[in-house]
Amino acid sequence: MARRSSNKIVVPQSREVLNQMKYEIAAELGLTSSVPGAADTEFAGELGSTSGGGSIHWSSLATRDAGSVGGNITKRLVAQAEQTLLGLQ
Repeated sequence: MARRSSNKIVVPQSREVLNQMKYEIAAELGLTSSVPGAADTEFAGELGSTSGGGSIHWSSLATRDAGSVGGNITKRLVAQAEQTLLGLQ
């Protein structure tokens, strides 16, 4: 039985920014070098490719590594929200 994803983006315009953040965090964690054929995506946005160009094959990552990327995204988003709420930005 196929499982449907419950991940729904509330603000569709944020899709590209979240995707870029995912690739940046993966590069910071060194996950791009562990995937065969993957390129460095640290500066993908500056090079004109904000989606990472598919250089990471997410299906080949260990569950723990993929979870680390998601956890770091959540940490960053919470920190940004806290800063906004406190008027620090």
